[in-house]
Parts: sequence; structure tokens; C-alpha cells
Amino acid sequence: MPTYPPQAVTFVRGEGTVLWDDHGKRYLDFLAGIGVTSLGHANPVVADAIAEQARTLLHVSNLYGTTVGPEVAATLDRLIGGPAGKVFFANSGAEANECAIKLARKWGGRGRHVVLSAYGSFHGRTLATLHATGQPAKHEAFQPLPEGFRHVAYSDLAALEAAVTPDVVAVLLETVQGEGGVQVPDPSYLVGVRRLCDERGLLFIVDEVQTGLGRTGRWFGFQHAGIQPDVVTLAKALGNGVPIGACWARAEVADAFVAGDHGTTLGGQPLAAAAARAVLAEMERLDVPTRAAEAGERLAKGLGALPGVAAVRGQGLLLAAELETPSAKDVASAALAAGLVVNPVTGSALRFEPSLLVTDDEIDEALSILATVLAEGAR
Repeated sequence: MPTYPPQAVTFVRGEGTVLWDDHGKRYLDFLAGIGVTSLGHANPVVADAIAEQARTLLHVSNLYGTTVGPEVAATLDRLIGGPAGKVFFANSGAEANECAIKLARKWGGRGRHVVLSAYGSFHGRTLATLHATGQPAKHEAFQPLPEGFRHVAYSDLAALEAAVTPDVVAVLLETVQGEGGVQVPDPSYLVGVRRLCDERGLLFIVDEVQTGLGRTGRWFGFQHAGIQPDVVTLAKALGNGVPIGACWARAEVADAFVAGDHGTTLGGQPLAAAAARAVLAEMERLDVPTRAAEAGERLAKGLGALPGVAAVRGQGLLLAAELETPSAKDVASAALAAGLVVNPVTGSALRFEPSLLVTDDEIDEALSILATVLAEGAR
């Protein structure tokens, strides 16, 4: 179906941070499938885990127990930290957010169902997560959307507080707005949101689908603020390309669900869980948050030194370069033709989200390509 524009290139193979198209041309991938292949393409440890699980047990449904999913849940619970929690596995970030929204409604009870989120946010494409997404232009074609969502300005605590009414049950926020242009809030914002939720008896749901699992230089973006959410959603990097999402919640919140309240045929099935188990083990072994922080510093510094780049923002290896004059779409197209995959996340900004294992040499090569593209565009 024509839900995406025609693709400019067809990729057939990948290894680490490198992709090859169907004509044999080599590219540096600084998008990683929008933050998905955080351990690189065709990671051998993950590939071996998938192959071994495929020969062992693929699927029995969630009517029965398997051994891999609980291991992944325990690891996520440990990495998230704080009070003990419970995990629901899904197939995507949108489904993880759907779970969080349903859980909040069940926890709040009748009459407390409104979720506050931010303008510029992105939480998914299902009808409910689309309405949670703070981009009204995306809503119009699909009206009427499910009720129970209200939007306020991002990084504006006063606006959020003013929007809290008796029917509000939760606040849903990204710690860095990825699709919104890699927008980083004021350092005190998330601390203030946590305090507000405590004062008003609201759930604080943090969408870590794009920021989670080392991307920002910590295991989760909320950890930069030193806070503890009530609910955390994640996906993308968890499977390194195998579809899996997860919704974690504090145990007393998770226990609002009872059997039959929510479900999924494929969520957390053994193949996806085996990929996630291998991903998490490799991430811990390689200390990817530290790698992301160090590589992100090098990339940000290099981007900021390029002629034509007005500003750089982001955290770790989730960065945006604001351009002085050229269209980000045109620059991304020219970069692709020159062998560099980047994303025009807004009309004037490029997004950089490479593998967390990207090397210094690959960063320098990407910066060299982009410098040439920007110089040619300025002529």
C-alpha cells in the first residue's frame, strides 16, 4: 500500500554500520533503522541466538509458559531500576504504548482516563497512540479518534500543571522527542513532572521506545534526570531488528491488570525474546551507554564544526544538526547519493542515530561525506 514514498535505494545486505544496495554500492548507516540496529547489522551474537532458537522452539502462544521471556523481563527490570516491576511484551513501540494507556485507564478507574502528552511527541500509529501523539496534522485524516488525550507544550511544566483536571490519570512523555526533531527538555523538567505526578496522584509514563537501551548515554533517558517513572515503554533496539516491544510498570501498578484485560498472540514469543536476551547481554558486556556517550560527543563536536551547521542538539548518539540554509530533505538525499544514510527529521534538521558500536573512523568518514555534501549545496 502507498503508505511510504517510493524508496530511493534498495538495501540487500548489512554488516555493522555498513549497508550495501542491490547494485553493490556501500553506505554508512547513521540511522540504524531509526534507532533499531543499535548493535549493528547482522550482529553475529544476535544472529546465532535467533538461529538456535529457531531450531528449538518458535511459538506456543502466551497461553503457555516459555523460558526466555521471563529472563528478558528480569533483565529489563534490573536495568530500569527502582522498585520491582512487571513486564508485558508486545511486538512494537506503538503496542507497548497501547498497553501503557490501557493499564493507566484500568489503574485509574472509571472517570479517570485522560492522558496528557506533549506537542511534537510521537507515540505510535494505532488510533489511540496516534491521538497521544502531539502532531495534530497527523490526526485529521482519521477523525474521530479515541477520546481521552490532551496535549500541552513540551518542557513547559506550568502548562502541564494547568492541564491537570480530575479526569486526568497519567502523563506520557518522551525524555527526548525523537520524531519531533530531537528536542531535549530543560534539565529540571522531568524532575518537575515527577513531582507533579506525585502531588496529583498521576502515573508518569515514560516513552523510551527511541531513547532506551543506551542510546542517550544512559540505559534509559529518564536516568539523566535521576527520577523513577511508574511505567516505561520500549522497543526498537530491544530486538536489534527483530520486532519486540515491552511495557514495564511498577508491580502495584501492573497488578491493576487481571487475566483477560490485555493480550497478544505473538508478543514476547521465543524467537523475539531470544533476540532480546542476546541483545541485552551484548549491550551489558560492551557497556553501550558509555560507548554512546563517548561516540556521541565525538559526533556532536564534529557536526558542530561543519560549515552550514547552525546548531547541534541531542543526547548520546541521538543527535540533530540544525542547518543554516539548505533543506534537510535535499541534504539527506545528496548524502544518500554520496553513501551516507541520515534522516531529515524536520524541514531544517538532520537526525543522526548510528549503531552504538560505531567506530571513530566511521564517524570521521560520515563527517567527511557530510562536509562535502554541505559544501556542494552551498555553491
